[in-house]
Amino acid sequence: MKENFIIRDYMEATRHSIEKILREHFEPEHLEVKDDSGRHAGHAGARGGGGHYQVVIVSKKFDAQSLIEQHRQVNEALKALFGEQVHALALQTYTPEQWQELKH
Repeated sequence: MKENFIIRDYMEATRHSIEKILREHFEPEHLEVKDDSGRHAGHAGARGGGGHYQVVIVSKKFDAQSLIEQHRQVNEALKALFGEQVHALALQTYTPEQWQELKH
């Protein structure tokens, strides 16, 4: 039981680290970071300690960049977390204009 709390605290700390790094690098207008590790319990990568996270980020820094370039930038910003802390990252990146179009 105590182990579950430690794992949960670790995953929450990782989620906060992801948020902090992304806020510093991208100054997002909107940011959501969701720990999706629970849905992947028992998955080989999850047993290695890395969590599964979903990110929605809206930033002016994505203007005039392809989707691949946006994702590369996010992955580069978070590269220190991959492996031990992050096993999988699902990204949804948007410019402010794209985000406004989605909301309407």
